[in-house]
Amino acid sequence: MLAPAFLMVGCTTPAAYPSLLPRAAESQALTEPAPAAPTPPAADPALDATLADIQRTLAEQTAAFDAASGRAEAAVAAARGAPAGSETWLDAHVALAALDALRAATSELATRVDDLASERALALQPDYSALDTMADRVRVEVQRQAEQIAALQGRLAPA
Repeated sequence: MLAPAFLMVGCTTPAAYPSLLPRAAESQALTEPAPAAPTPPAADPALDATLADIQRTLAEQTAAFDAASGRAEAAVAAARGAPAGSETWLDAHVALAALDALRAATSELATRVDDLASERALALQPDYSALDTMADRVRVEVQRQAEQIAALQGRLAPA
């Protein structure tokens, strides 16, 4: 009979149990703060002058390509139906080679713009919207020229 009494005393003795209320660390928000708005890059007059030079060169090369494209179009039209190796067929290929050389010059501009962007990135400078815009313009022009050359080549008899 003594044993049940000890058990009852053990159950009724006050003890220091931890609280079940949330701790301070459990109620903290773990979300990251919103990033600060990016500051616009400072004007870069030297880069702006280089981009203006690239724009002028692009316009000149585009005009030269378009003029040569007209000549190549006429040469390809003259070679339509001509067998591979004929005089008109060779003339058309020479005109297409001239177009390809002009496209390569435009492609060099794309490389130059990409190099400017790489130098800027290596210097940990922020993006420069005028540089990005110029890169897009040059890439679009290179793509247009390549597609035009491919379309003209497709109209010639295979070698």
